[in-house]
Amino acid sequence: MSNNFEQPILPPAVIGIVGGGQLGRMLAVSAMSMGYQVGILDPTPNSPAGQVADFQIVADYQDREALTQLARRSAVLTYEFENVDEAALKAVEAYTQLPQGTELLRVTGNRLAEKQFLVQHGIPVTPFAAVNDEQTLLAAAHKLGTPAILKTVVGGYDGHGQADFDSAEAVSPAARALSAQSCILETRQAFKLEASMMVTRSADGEVVTFPLVENRHHRHILHTTLAPAQVSDAVHRAAKEIAEKIATGLGLRGVLGIEFFVLPDDQLIVNELAPRPHNSGHYTIEACNVSQFEAHIRSICGLPIPAIIQHSPAVMRNLLGADLIQAREALVTHSEWHFHDYGKAQIKDQRKMGHITVLNDNQAAALATLTALKGEH
Repeated sequence: MSNNFEQPILPPAVIGIVGGGQLGRMLAVSAMSMGYQVGILDPTPNSPAGQVADFQIVADYQDREALTQLARRSAVLTYEFENVDEAALKAVEAYTQLPQGTELLRVTGNRLAEKQFLVQHGIPVTPFAAVNDEQTLLAAAHKLGTPAILKTVVGGYDGHGQADFDSAEAVSPAARALSAQSCILETRQAFKLEASMMVTRSADGEVVTFPLVENRHHRHILHTTLAPAQVSDAVHRAAKEIAEKIATGLGLRGVLGIEFFVLPDDQLIVNELAPRPHNSGHYTIEACNVSQFEAHIRSICGLPIPAIIQHSPAVMRNLLGADLIQAREALVTHSEWHFHDYGKAQIKDQRKMGHITVLNDNQAAALATLTALKGEH
């Protein structure tokens, strides 16, 4: 599922990144600190990643000519989001290394394919069924029961492209509208908490995992991450075993984010996969010996990846919209904050503008320092 190459890609080789958002920005910063050059493809001039890269090609992600240009200038190509044109990427593999391949995108870019992959590899997931129209929606609801969640098979993030489905006898307008396209109906789980784990795999097949963390959301958007998650050792071990099985099954290169539900009996089920650095892994920049971004660069370039050590408990808080302005003003009174501004041109409501990480052996105390920000409501 991934390209193999005999020699590692060493600095100052060019790493091409498809996508110029905050994940691309932090990948670029990590790569450049290691001596690599970085090129970005993004339609937004002076994108967050483009601001810190050696060059940016301003073009749409589906622009074959622009993607070919980036590939020809790069020793290795990677992507910072999953909705990339697989066919376009396949077309440029003749010009550059694409260690992650396109199978990873095929699996993780389609919720139905992703669930099927997990089931095939013995990974626990919530019961699900394919939906193509209102008739199959009702049939799926009677089969799975309610409450359930209807999600589009492709696209959608941070709560977009999904609708609650509470009763097969009263289909909401939102669910009826969604069911006109390919969807998946999933049984809603009464989970204890949401958690995630980053995992990567080296060129020689060694799987390396990061700590399991707890995620707290607001309006379907990640609000805070507590690292490590305050769960039993058995849960940490189970998450690690699942992550290793997924990474091996995918032939993973780069990093992958695995979102879990921790059920009341401490059983884990996998909710979603993200074939890239993940919002919940930002704490690794300050709290671990190797960040998720460095791990990604090491993996795609064929460098060894050390065992991950988290040297301090941490709390990460997203800055959405005007939170960024409040955080800038509060910096003068919070020396404990590790502040990250993504360099986005416009501040928009519910848009991820930056984040703050606080290191503290006492997570409750770390969390308390972030209450200075009221946050968006």
